Amino acid sequence: MTKCHVCFRHCDLSEGSIGFCGARIGLSDKVAASNYGRITSLALDPIEKKPLRRFFPGTKILSAGSYGCNLRCPFCQNSEISWGEEARHFSETADTITPEMLVRIAEKYRPEGNIGIAYTYNEPLVGYEFVRDTAKLAHEKGLKNVLVTNGTAELPVLYEIAPYIDAMNIDLKGFTGSYYDDVLGGCFEMTKRFIEEAVKFCHVELTTLIVPSENDSEDEMREISSWIAGLKDKEGRIIGKTVPLHISRFFPRFHMTDRSATSVALIYKLADIAREKLDYVYTGNC
Repeated sequence: MTKCHVCFRHCDLSEGSIGFCGARIGLSDKVAASNYGRITSLALDPIEKKPLRRFFPGTKILSAGSYGCNLRCPFCQNSEISWGEEARHFSETADTITPEMLVRIAEKYRPEGNIGIAYTYNEPLVGYEFVRDTAKLAHEKGLKNVLVTNGTAELPVLYEIAPYIDAMNIDLKGFTGSYYDDVLGGCFEMTKRFIEEAVKFCHVELTTLIVPSENDSEDEMREISSWIAGLKDKEGRIIGKTVPLHISRFFPRFHMTDRSATSVALIYKLADIAREKLDYVYTGNC
């Protein structure tokens, strides 16, 4: 039995067994990424789609995804590759490529405005070894690396990949432990710690999806924006005021079709509240 070290779940895995995320496997002496190099999604996207608004705006980035996730968000827009039976199906059908191959593909798209690789679509940190190996090679070729993540990982995982990551968009899905525990199947404190450390290493933008009756109060947005405003850099200087926040509109999907889409007026109101503390606040899906 070996213990996975990636996130708060610390799954105990016997040889050949798969962790909660669906992407980590127990071996005789360690836990490895069973999704290493298994690519389910590949697209050349505008950088703003990650979303990143203050990192090389107007450029494009090659977005690559695998399968697996350590959360269980009931509104997941990529559930077919993130969790459940469909994700397990992808584990058998996904194309396998090497870090060298992915970097060559990224280089191929440079004439079309590509600046690098974004690790996205599923939760990339459940297969952080592939991110680490590919990002290192990408840097050697002068390419940028972008991580789009839920921030549910232990800090040693962050420290291992941080030297090769140029920007992150991290989901700060709400600001209560109960929302993370009861709705998302996550860990609020782990996500906060991850964000607090990530801003010390690279450009970071945050995204909060506003779900009606869950995290849509004005008070919670004041708590979120005040916490972000207090984030510090590696030297201990407060830099949070300049950390961009994306406030996005929810649409009914997956297991959460029992409520209406978030009103546009509410998104704009919450964005105005966030702007009381933060310099860069953007609205999404409006």
